[in-house]
Order: sequence, then structure tokens, then C-alpha cells
Amino acid sequence: MTNHKRFVVTGVALTALAAVAACSGGGGDTQTATQSGSAAEPVTINVHTFGGGENFGYDEAVKKWNAEHPNIQIKYQNLTDRFEDVYLPQLLQRLQAGAGAGDVVGIDEGAMGLMAARPQFFTDLSQYGLDSRKADFPAAKWEAGLNAQGKLFALGTDMGGMTMCYRKDLFEKAGLPTDREEVSKLWPDWNAFFETGKKFEAAKTGAKFMDGPNTIYNVILFQEAPKNGNLAYFDRSNQLIVEKNPAVKASFDWVQKFSQAGLTAKLQAWSPAWDKAIKGGGFATMGCPSWMLGVIEGKAGESNKGNWDVAAVPGGSGNWGGSWLAVPKQSKHPKEAAEVLNYLTGKDGHVAAFKEAGAFPSSIPAQQDTEVSGLKNAYFNDAPTGQIFAASVANLQPVFFGEKHAQVKTAVEKVLEGMDQGAVKYDEAWSKFVEAGVKAAG
Repeated sequence: MTNHKRFVVTGVALTALAAVAACSGGGGDTQTATQSGSAAEPVTINVHTFGGGENFGYDEAVKKWNAEHPNIQIKYQNLTDRFEDVYLPQLLQRLQAGAGAGDVVGIDEGAMGLMAARPQFFTDLSQYGLDSRKADFPAAKWEAGLNAQGKLFALGTDMGGMTMCYRKDLFEKAGLPTDREEVSKLWPDWNAFFETGKKFEAAKTGAKFMDGPNTIYNVILFQEAPKNGNLAYFDRSNQLIVEKNPAVKASFDWVQKFSQAGLTAKLQAWSPAWDKAIKGGGFATMGCPSWMLGVIEGKAGESNKGNWDVAAVPGGSGNWGGSWLAVPKQSKHPKEAAEVLNYLTGKDGHVAAFKEAGAFPSSIPAQQDTEVSGLKNAYFNDAPTGQIFAASVANLQPVFFGEKHAQVKTAVEKVLEGMDQGAVKYDEAWSKFVEAGVKAAG
């Protein structure tokens, strides 16, 4: 499951990153790894993931597996809801030590570049036939699981997809359409979204059109990156390209335009003020990958059921978030671990996770399953989210995550927040944005 908090790499994580860097060197849903219960003696496969109430959603899938595989038992532990400053540094330390990591471990998208650059820590899953699973995944999800040597080290769990969540009650108050199909027609592109925002602001509802810079920046960046070599902050040689990449500049420019026009509530995503505004109707729109719907429902509460709805995102597609599973080389049972990984990332595992935790599958067969494609979200006025999210990810292209993607992301977004809140002057923001990226990249 993707992490639902901003990707903040603390000093602890940076220390772990440095330590690891110092020692670093350069088919279908059938069980291709091994036959069920093939272990000669019973073994326990430890599966470690992260996430809060919206974790990977494996409880029921694990119960089913354990009932059917007495010789290979899964011990599933969701270790923490804090990926950035708890789970990641601990995983890095355990990988370096050669002991203590799970037999199967979850990895958030922001750390995939870091892990892909360290093939010495992970099992080549093609040894167990999992390279036959390529057709099960969109290119973006599959290619992110290839390491620096081109070997398959991870298979995808969920992906974010992209929609635009909006407050029906605030749109009605502003005299705008409230039906999701009509709302989607308001903004076929970001120019139209901007114009809709100006109409909303002119209605003086007491709320702002957008939450703040973080969410909209990430939505646009991962729409623009595929148009610019499928790159974000780094090229494929891990050279920083923040200043040179048109995708980054276009995303920055849109955020600045929205901010200067007074369309944002000047909120930092994941802050207490942001939480309060979600519940209290402080803003009317927010970019929503699938996992964000659960965030909104949890923060807005039962009293707001029906106030929020889901429309198409400007531009019609996009993705933000998602995770992978990998098998560390230190596992004493890599063959059985690969079999478990194969199950959890197969159609049945994806569908079970979707039903349990709302994690939108990256597995194409799972996306096409009626339990996924037919989903309607009761909290969001029975929005057909299964169909909406499937359409948003249908043509995604792989975006390259550099080794220090997470550090750069955190640093540049702090500048965006400062710009939106008035601490950074608009005419100085781009240079400070680039400067922050350079410093974070080291």
C-alpha cells in the first residue's frame, strides 16, 4: 500500500542511506514459483509491510493461504504506519546487516530508486519464474521493479491511479454543476480547471477551491513526466535534472499560478490544519489517488458522507503512489518466499487487498475482475471508482525514480509550501526550488 503521509526522510533515514551507500556496489496469476506446499518441512515466511488503517490489506489473503498451505505458513506483520522515518531506515539497516528483514518486504514507490540501485540486497525473482508475470502489470509498474542490472527484484501491489475529489455541497453553493459527469466536463485540462477555480472563488462560498500545493503538484508532475522521457528529478544515470526537466518546471508553474490567483487554502498536506479543513469544508477540490479516498473518509467522518464525490482528473489520467514486494537475499527460504510474493501480487491477492483496504490493484487481471471494476464507493455517492481508477491508469508510462528521489521531493515541496504561504517570494521561488533540489541531491 502506498504511504499516505508526505515522504519525509529524517536524519535517521539519511544515516541509514549513507551507511548502505558506503557498502553498495555498483504469465498469468498461476503459481509459477513452486507448487503449493512444496517445502520439505514446514517453514514460516515473514511478510513485513507498513501503513496505518489503510495498510496493504493482507489479513484475509494470509488466512486463506495458511489454511491451504500447511507446509508454508505466512506470518504477516504490518510494522508501522510511518514508512519514511521508521520502516525505511530499519529496513536499510537490516539489509546492510544481512539479518532481521522479512522474507518478503514492502517498499513504497519513493524508495524504489534507492532499492533498485542495490541489487546485492534482493533476490532475482526470475530465478523462480516470476518474470513470466510481465503481462499482468502496466509497463510503469513492471519496469519500476527492475534493478540497476535489469533483473526483476520486486512485483507490484497497489497503484494510486488518479481522480479529482470535490465537495458537492460547496459546488452547489458556488452555482457549479454537482453531477460527477458534468463536473468532469468542467475541466478536460488544467486551463479549464484554473478557470473553474476562478468561478468558484468569485462565488465567495467561504471556502477555497484547492487545498494547497502538495497534492496538485504531485498530480501534475506524474502526468507531465511521461511526456518528458518518463523522468522526474533524475535522469537514468542518476544525474539531477530538476532545473532542466520541463515536467518539473511545468508542475511548478501550475502550482505558482494557482497560488498567485488565490485558489489555494495554503494548507500543507498531512498537517492538522489540512485534516481540519477536509472535515470542515475548508476547500472544494483535491487530487485523489485511490488511497486518498480512504484518507478523506477517515478525516471527514460520517457526518460528511455524500458531501464528497469523485470526478475525472484534468488530463484524464495519472498515478500517485503505490508499492511493491521484494525478497531480500538474506531470506533463508527464498523459494518459498517467492511463492508467497507471487500469491500476494497475483490476481487473488490483489482482489483480496482491494476488498479489505481499498488498495487499487496494479494487476491488470485484478483490475478487470468484477469485484474491482464494479466497485461503487458509498461514501462518495456511490461513485463508480473501480471504473474511474481503471481508466486513469490504462495508459500509464513508467516514470524513473532516482536513487535520491525521496530527499529531493521533500526538499522542493517545502519551497512550494513556503511560496504558497508567503514565506518565499514568487519571483524567487523557482531559484530556491532548484537550489533546494541540488542541496538535497548532495
